[in-house]
Amino acid sequence: MTRTPSAARDSWSVAPEPFDSPAAAALWRAYYTEVSDRWYRVHEGRTTDPDELEREIAAQSGAEFAPPAGVLLLARHDGEPGGTAGVRMLDATTGELSRVFVRADLRGTGAAPLLLAAAEAAARGLGARRLLLDTRSDLVEARALYARHGYEETAAHNDVAFAEHWFRKDLTG
Repeated sequence: MTRTPSAARDSWSVAPEPFDSPAAAALWRAYYTEVSDRWYRVHEGRTTDPDELEREIAAQSGAEFAPPAGVLLLARHDGEPGGTAGVRMLDATTGELSRVFVRADLRGTGAAPLLLAAAEAAARGLGARRLLLDTRSDLVEARALYARHGYEETAAHNDVAFAEHWFRKDLTG
């Protein structure tokens, strides 16, 4: 059976998830492995050293996505964990979007726009009037996604290692 785009979108649900749940941890591992391996392949022609991968995954628990100043959203496809998006508040009116990820086997089925819309709604619920994010040059699909959904590239708003592009979206009117 061939799935139509609207039927694929209908198979998705998005809801808040504890940052340390088994599903969130598995998706964090998949996300970090993919972006780390991509960077090392581009810059050093290799994948991430397994010991380094374990250290970095453990060092970034995701606690910044815990309420009341953050939220981690988990997208499920037909009930199975398939993607994430996190929002954390930087100040009373500015949120940061992070960990936007859809499993490779589920890309193109409508999850990313649903996650972005849910993250923006969650950010508004936390009091955000704007969302910021950073990404890398090699994550061209992410940059295109953000641009398609109203995020504008801006000057740097942080000094995060590996960040090469910064985006902003106003969430008001």
